[in-house]
Amino acid sequence: MSQTIQTSPVAVAATLAPIADKPQSVWQLRWRRLLRNRAAMLGAAVLILLTLFAAGAPVYEKLMGVDVNDTDLLNRFAPPSAQHLLGTDDAGRDVLARLMYGGRISLLVGLFGAVSAAMVGTLIGLIAGYYRGRTESILMRITDGVISLPILPLLIVFAAIDLQKLGFSEEFVRSSAANFYRIVFIIALVEWTTVARLVRASTLSLMTREFVLAARTQGASARHILTVHILPNTTSPIIVALSLAVGQIILLESTLSFLGLGIQPPTPSWGNMLNNAQELIARAPELAFYPGFLIFITVIAVNFVGDGLQDAFDPRAEAH
Repeated sequence: MSQTIQTSPVAVAATLAPIADKPQSVWQLRWRRLLRNRAAMLGAAVLILLTLFAAGAPVYEKLMGVDVNDTDLLNRFAPPSAQHLLGTDDAGRDVLARLMYGGRISLLVGLFGAVSAAMVGTLIGLIAGYYRGRTESILMRITDGVISLPILPLLIVFAAIDLQKLGFSEEFVRSSAANFYRIVFIIALVEWTTVARLVRASTLSLMTREFVLAARTQGASARHILTVHILPNTTSPIIVALSLAVGQIILLESTLSFLGLGIQPPTPSWGNMLNNAQELIARAPELAFYPGFLIFITVIAVNFVGDGLQDAFDPRAEAH
């Protein structure tokens, strides 16, 4: 005789609950927390729009029939028109085209400068945290020394160095690429300290974890432990520090270009556009307003995203 087994709805729900509520990874939880941060999402949207704005420079040139470096002294300080949507500057060049190309330089300097500084800081932090002892002491004293230096005067000194005396050709020195690489290199030399200290602290913490101790017991090399076990687990502080550094680096580039030591004309950047406009504020204040406003909203947007990442990667939030 067959027997019918009846199961209550409560029991069915209890059985299916573990299946429905699948455990989420740490990165999924961080992503969800980031998506819930409205300020970070607004900052990300602004950065995407600014990137599209800068990337569309060649399209704008082709559609409007203008060139970013073409001068027209008979059409100086022209008001906005169908051909020049934001008018022209003191040399008759299209202002909007120069803003778009200037955005390329400023955003790329911020990105490559932050990545370069993060790479240097990560390497120093890993070595200091792993080897400890005298190696850690020397590297951290160097880090403290760089932090204590006045950044702006140091950047000005580095930017004033004649590259030809260092063996570079005159053709390279006069190219726009030389100015770009010089700024990225200079910024990487002074902006790595925050990442180095964060990575060192994470490495010291990870060195006491069971999986690292097991790897060392099995005779794994230092290179294997650092690249396989330590580095992947230090990505959180690196990402946060990198995002927060981008805005500061854009400001540093703008400051150097404003002082005439950064990206050199005719290559436009928002910083040197501000520098060129400082003597024209009384006659054409918009020439200073446009690049200044773009620098302002870029730095604010980057800081919003950085703060959102910091909250999303907060270990105290992951503990709940």
